[in-house]
Amino acid sequence: MVRFSNPFLRLAAVSLAVAVLPRVSAAESDPSGLVSSEFIFATNPVPSCHASTIVETADKSLVAAWFGGTAEGRPDVGIWSARRVAGHWTVPVEVATGTQTNGLSLPCYNPVLFQPSHGPLWLFYKVGPRPAAWWGLLRTSADGGRTWSAPRRLPDGILGPSKNKPVQLADDTIVCGSSTEGLKRPPAWQIHFERTGDLGQTWERITVPQPPDSPPAIQPSLLQLGDDHLLAVGRTSRGKVFATGSNDGGRTWAGLTLLDLPNPNSGIDAVTLIDGRHLLVYNHAVRGRSPLNLAVSRDGRHWSAVLVLEDEPGAEFSYPAIIQTSDHLVHVTYTWKRRLVKHVVIDPGRLVAKSLLDGAWPSR
Repeated sequence: MVRFSNPFLRLAAVSLAVAVLPRVSAAESDPSGLVSSEFIFATNPVPSCHASTIVETADKSLVAAWFGGTAEGRPDVGIWSARRVAGHWTVPVEVATGTQTNGLSLPCYNPVLFQPSHGPLWLFYKVGPRPAAWWGLLRTSADGGRTWSAPRRLPDGILGPSKNKPVQLADDTIVCGSSTEGLKRPPAWQIHFERTGDLGQTWERITVPQPPDSPPAIQPSLLQLGDDHLLAVGRTSRGKVFATGSNDGGRTWAGLTLLDLPNPNSGIDAVTLIDGRHLLVYNHAVRGRSPLNLAVSRDGRHWSAVLVLEDEPGAEFSYPAIIQTSDHLVHVTYTWKRRLVKHVVIDPGRLVAKSLLDGAWPSR
């Protein structure tokens, strides 16, 4: 097993203590559904962090990861991770860097953790000078994120999930939502999907109809509607969340449509719950990355308001990740002002839906 370390980044931790809010626990009767809210780390080992991901491992523990360094896109940005042990998050460790065999350092981006139904834990991430020129890598862990294999570069044309977790179908096929940026033909941003039926040994890239007037779209999040029906929702530069559907397990996809949900050109994430409902975490705003909101849906296309996670004007709360664990609780992680990663636990059984009237978030 291989571990990476960066002495410069570790020394930087000495002067980077950050004042944080304490853990907040909600009463069981709280109708908002909020169970707890905490920061994964109280002191950031590096100046900046972003793009968190969270997973429940085969032994029912939690692992989170994110990218961190001087600032997004800087050569010292690596992938950091922490595990939740005995009710507390472990000290973050750097588990991947963009150092090349020739010694050149390149930034890492957008880790995605995924636990297949059997086999080791997966960690996807990207490396490259910028998102338009990055490539995908995959590492695995046989011990729940304590140690990791050497990185394996994904095949040409396969990037892995661009931001959000894959889904695994009944036949064990794994479907990843991915995207490319900086294309010369419009739209400059385009989504695609990647499928593997043999736990990552071979991959198939699936294109999506996106004519020149299609909304520039990236970072699909996948919902499971039953049988082979999938729905993907994600980020656009057109001010709204996109949607596209598949009726054959992700082999083919419809063209993109825009939902009646605002999107300030910022990442979102969604999950299908055990009870069949869907939850969406996103910024309900046309510009800026606050507030951060939670919405619920029965069909993935029509959404209702349930919870405001953050609401501070001018601040950034962004790039959420959302999962449901085996105890039926929902876990959300997200970037908190580019300085910390926050972890929120929600009881979906206590969520109360309110209508979005003319697209406006209801008053409290």
